[in-house]
Amino acid sequence: MSELEEAWALALAEAERRARAAGRNDVSEYLALRSSNDLIRKIAGDWLLGIFAAAAGEANRAGAAIQISTEVGHRFRVGNASMVGTRLNLGSGVRLLSVELGWPRVPRDGFIRGGGLACGYVKHRGIKSATEELRLVQGANGTPIWIVEEQHASPGAKPHKPHELHEVNVKKHVALLLKH
Repeated sequence: MSELEEAWALALAEAERRARAAGRNDVSEYLALRSSNDLIRKIAGDWLLGIFAAAAGEANRAGAAIQISTEVGHRFRVGNASMVGTRLNLGSGVRLLSVELGWPRVPRDGFIRGGGLACGYVKHRGIKSATEELRLVQGANGTPIWIVEEQHASPGAKPHKPHELHEVNVKKHVALLLKH
């Protein structure tokens, strides 16, 4: 956890404590929910970036030369909303696979449609049809799930319906990055 994230968590905990002491249960419940959602976002985001990095590492051990870099505090747009989060870049020659994930941090950033906790993209530079939009939701049992949103295919191609992102999907993206 970065120093800023740690300071933010401490500030939220202190604000929640003060709200409870003042009898403001509505505020303290909101702050508790906010803390819980932030923890879910962090764990789910770390998992997503981790499986992409692990797949790249596995490919590198097999002889690929994927270069890996991370950008924290990355801003990007999903629809009309502005997301703040992390971008993982996997590069191989002139090819680039970027994984972006984040969520709105302040009210002016907008909101995530459909009750999502976070959003993101998997993008292949130069291969627009391989781009996938992601949304983090809580499953029926409360566990976080990354959903690949419905993709509208080009004329004559078959569109896909929303589905859960699995490690096999990640490996396909890394294989496409390495395909020459």
